[in-house]
Amino acid sequence: MKKDIFGKALLDFYNGDATEDIITSTSISEEDVLPLAYLFRSYSEMPKIEQEALKLSKGKVLDVGCGSGSHSLYLQEKGFEVKAIDVSEGAVEVSKKRGVMNVEKLALLDEKETFDTILILMNGTGVFQKLKDVPMYLNHLKALLHENGQILIDSSDIKYMFEDEDGGFWQDLNAGYFGEVDYYLSYKEEKEEPMKWLYLDFSTLNIACASVGLHCEIVYEGEYFDYLAKISLAPSKPESIT
Repeated sequence: MKKDIFGKALLDFYNGDATEDIITSTSISEEDVLPLAYLFRSYSEMPKIEQEALKLSKGKVLDVGCGSGSHSLYLQEKGFEVKAIDVSEGAVEVSKKRGVMNVEKLALLDEKETFDTILILMNGTGVFQKLKDVPMYLNHLKALLHENGQILIDSSDIKYMFEDEDGGFWQDLNAGYFGEVDYYLSYKEEKEEPMKWLYLDFSTLNIACASVGLHCEIVYEGEYFDYLAKISLAPSKPESIT
């Protein structure tokens, strides 16, 4: 059972009780510090890739994995109708306290409303967890889109982490897709149960989208193998004239 350490950390920071930051690691990387202040960033403090996603947002917006609500608050202030969801009870509570008007503790697969823009940021493809589950998630997201709607999702191609000095690819091919990792989180000496996390290279995401009738394109490329993709309903083919 998850302890919601992430939510506890957000609440501590919001209430001024944070004495340390979150520690993260994955099955392929060492421990790293995730500063709690970063999770409360303003638009000007956000990475360019997130700023671009917010600029491209339109209509009724769903903010998936809203965290402390920073993206939702920015869009709300711009006059957008926003619904924010997160599986962390603490994140939902903090988002409410910060002024997000419509926020709910809800898993993405349990969402039923429809939207013009679905935002899935901070390595959004991580919510898919496993490569085999990507088509299932994409089909669900497809059902949540209005006719001219869009999904704005970011990720990173981490294949570079498996290259040797000569450019060779050294990952064990029996280990499955290289972007599937175990993600670990700890805070104040308390550890969360490890969760599955997925980094998707664009080619793999593009193929998965096409397989379920979605169009996918890169709308922004970052400096560190990261990218922002726009996913939309694939245009229907014109009927042939016989």
